[in-house]
Amino acid sequence: MLFGFFLFSVGLFFSIRTCNAAQKELRITTIFQEPYTMSKGFQLEGFCMDLLSEVAKKVGFKYKVHLVKDGSYGRQDDNGNWNGMVGEVVRGEADLAIAPLTLTAAREKVVGMTKPFMQTGISILMRKDISEETGFFDFLTPFSAKTWAGIIVAYLATAACLSLVSRVSPCEWSRPQTEENIFSLSYSLWYAVGALTLQGAGPHPRALSGRVICCSWWLFTVVILACYFSNLSSSKSPESTQLTVKGFQDLANQDVIQYGCLSGSSTLAFFKNSDNPVYRRIYEHMERSKSYVLSMDEGIQRANEGNFAFIGESVSLDLAVARHCDLVRAHEVVGMRGYSIAATLGSPILKNLSVAILQLSEAGELAYLQSKWWASSCMVDKAKSTAVQPHSLKGMFVVLALGLTLGAVLAVLELSSRSRSNATAQKKAFCRVLTEEMSLRFRNKNVNSAQEPADDKDTEKA
Repeated sequence: MLFGFFLFSVGLFFSIRTCNAAQKELRITTIFQEPYTMSKGFQLEGFCMDLLSEVAKKVGFKYKVHLVKDGSYGRQDDNGNWNGMVGEVVRGEADLAIAPLTLTAAREKVVGMTKPFMQTGISILMRKDISEETGFFDFLTPFSAKTWAGIIVAYLATAACLSLVSRVSPCEWSRPQTEENIFSLSYSLWYAVGALTLQGAGPHPRALSGRVICCSWWLFTVVILACYFSNLSSSKSPESTQLTVKGFQDLANQDVIQYGCLSGSSTLAFFKNSDNPVYRRIYEHMERSKSYVLSMDEGIQRANEGNFAFIGESVSLDLAVARHCDLVRAHEVVGMRGYSIAATLGSPILKNLSVAILQLSEAGELAYLQSKWWASSCMVDKAKSTAVQPHSLKGMFVVLALGLTLGAVLAVLELSSRSRSNATAQKKAFCRVLTEEMSLRFRNKNVNSAQEPADDKDTEKA
């Protein structure tokens, strides 16, 4: 019995050592690229590092990450040798390669690739002034939508206030029984439009209250028009390229701006191996002009400087747009493909990695990681903003409001002064005369219609 216990202990000891040997520390190769892998002190962080941590928990392995020596993703030379991360996995220098590594047929032949953890495609990154098309309503761009709404409200308020003041003020409408009020609402609207377009309209108000309102509106329109023309001329400055590039067809049909992609990338291989005549022309142009870039940062920098369109992975270009406000990505995306984790051919861990990626995708973890690392830090530069905001003209809106208020107050004072004089002459109460005067001015049609039959009866009696 003791001998059996001894054999059981020895077997258990060797099984534990065998299990520990099986769970050896995996060597992971990666490459610096924001936001997939970035340095934070002596550690690495980013989307790929978070993904690796989650996958390792599900599969159950330990790992050690190192950066690829030649700083390349993986390309096959003329002799059939692979460089970059793919080359390290092929030569056994690394067990896994985790990065924005595109799943291609050539790479699938030499290494094992998991299910894609992110879908992407090929698109174009360029400055906004290159990609934006002149629209039919570009003349509205000097002002923001809120500013235009404020101008419309100010216009309607001015016209309504002018019509109201002209009806109330006795200096403007002295005999409401016999005279017609010139400044009706329709005429006040037309008068305000005339001032806004610098055309003018007549007749002009005679009362002090109406003139105060008109002066306030004229001052408001002069400042508004000055700001409008100033911003319109600056937005149409000759510094803008004024070249519209919406997709690869437009890019291939022009020779004004230069364009290129990452040297030795799968994007270059896509254009090189394509039978599409447009894509072939793009590849021949890049090959002829040698407009390749050595890194993503170089391509983004050249695109930000202008007169250069960078062709690359749409997901990476979206990140550049989130970080640089002057850049925009074209809507056209071609050559859809996925990013995968590379492992050695026949690796027993490959199946478990794919299952773990699918589990993370179904649980929404991959979407969460992308939203975490692709969060936009693009802050709009106020100095470069061409649309004037309402707060930039709030002083003029305040001046106009004060002018309208002062005009309304003066109109009431003018009517009160006349009512007081009439009350003294007729020996009536001031409030009664003021009420009759207001009723006469706002219901003069009824009064005139009531007076007409009386006048007809007097004529018959005569």
